[in-house]
Amino acid sequence: MIRTMFAVASAAALVLGVSVAVAQQDVIKERKELMKHNGAAAKLVGDMAKGDKPFDLAAVQKALATFEDAAAKMPDLYPASSKEETGASADKFSPTPKVWEDMADFKARFQKLGADAKAASASVKDVASLKEALGNIGKNDCGACHKIYRSEKKG
Repeated sequence: MIRTMFAVASAAALVLGVSVAVAQQDVIKERKELMKHNGAAAKLVGDMAKGDKPFDLAAVQKALATFEDAAAKMPDLYPASSKEETGASADKFSPTPKVWEDMADFKARFQKLGADAKAASASVKDVASLKEALGNIGKNDCGACHKIYRSEKKG
C-alpha cells in the first residue's frame, strides 16, 4: 500500500515537473515569436522611413498593431519560472535578471510601447509623421528597454 502511494506520488511529481517545464518553454517560445514579429515590423517601417521602401499606410498601421499586440501580451510572458533560458530555448538574445528584479518598470515599459504605438497609429499619415513616431518608439521604447533588459550572448 505504501509503495503504491509512493509510486503514485512520484508519478504525479514527475508529471507536474514536466508540465512546468513545458509551460516555461511555451512562454519563452511565445515571447520570442512576438519579438520576431516586432523586429520584422520595425524593419518594414524603418525601411519606409529611410526611403528604402515606398510608404504604405496600411502596412504601417499593421506594423503598429503588431507593436500594440506585443505590448499587451509580453508582460505576462515573463513568469519567474522562465528566468533561466537554457538548452533549446537559449538564443542569441535573452532577458537579463533585471527583468525579474524590477518587474514593475519592465511592465510599465510595455504599457508605454502600447500607448505610443496606439498614438502613432492615429497620427501617422505620411513619411514625415512616420519618422517622428518611429523616433519615439524605436529610441524611447524598444531601444531603452533592450538596453536594460536584454543581453546578447557572445559567440
